[in-house]
Amino acid sequence: MPQRHSKNNNDLAFFTYDEKRKLGYGTQKERLGKDSIKPFDACCLCLKPFIDPLCCPKGHVFCKECILECLLAQKKDIKRKLAAHAAQQKQEKEEEEEKLMLKKARELEAFDQQNHGAVPQYNGKSHISDKNGFHGANSVRVTSYEEEALRNMKAFWLPSATPEAPVKIDAPSTSTICPEGKEKLTLKSLFPIYLTDESNGQTKKSKSLENNFICPSCKVTITNTTTLVAISTCGHVFCKKCSDRFLAVDKVCLVCNKECKERHLVTLEKGGTGFAGHGDHLQASDFKHLGSGSGLGLVRPATKT
Repeated sequence: MPQRHSKNNNDLAFFTYDEKRKLGYGTQKERLGKDSIKPFDACCLCLKPFIDPLCCPKGHVFCKECILECLLAQKKDIKRKLAAHAAQQKQEKEEEEEKLMLKKARELEAFDQQNHGAVPQYNGKSHISDKNGFHGANSVRVTSYEEEALRNMKAFWLPSATPEAPVKIDAPSTSTICPEGKEKLTLKSLFPIYLTDESNGQTKKSKSLENNFICPSCKVTITNTTTLVAISTCGHVFCKKCSDRFLAVDKVCLVCNKECKERHLVTLEKGGTGFAGHGDHLQASDFKHLGSGSGLGLVRPATKT
């Protein structure tokens, strides 16, 4: 069956709708696959299988080395911002003092001129005095303050003399934040978690990159579809079903028999799966439009919907 002439007609001065679609312009949508989703045993910072995992109160898991480096870098940045803010406050104070000194000097100079007649006062109609204190063609500057202002006058048409807008630095926050959840996070609020190895059934910190883990209560293999709950007091990790059935009722850990309360149960964040039933809308869209004159596409950043 022959194609329509409108789709083969490419001698127009503009792109047709079909040509734009073939070139890839417009909104392109793609569903995220398994490779684009973080596994449950991956660090939120390095995205690798975590080693000596630490968990925050919101359930984000990090490698011990990664989160310590992150908090240390945040503290150094806060220290730098505090120093810059203190320097700005000192500069503003010095500028205010300098303005007060200039104001007092101007008042003293005006008082001295008025009493001693350093500059003659022209009251005749033949002498024209403007608002800046200049008299006639051969003008005389009245005060040193105006002379200083004229000397420091910025010429906007010269790149070297372009005035600069002052950048005001606000007082920075002195608390470190979680890199994943953006809430306040301190080193004391982090707690280690312990996963049960499938091979020997022992509960220990994750140090191997190829371990499979199970729930210590029901012995079910943990995957990305499993919702995990960690106890902040002892660090043992259980599946959500065992947590609701035993931990929330008995108020005791099933591994070490340590007492725990409901506020000690922390649900771990997970990356999700590639299925729509997981609850996440895992679809990324990318918009491309034609550039003016060149025909090249300018890409707008993709958004997750």
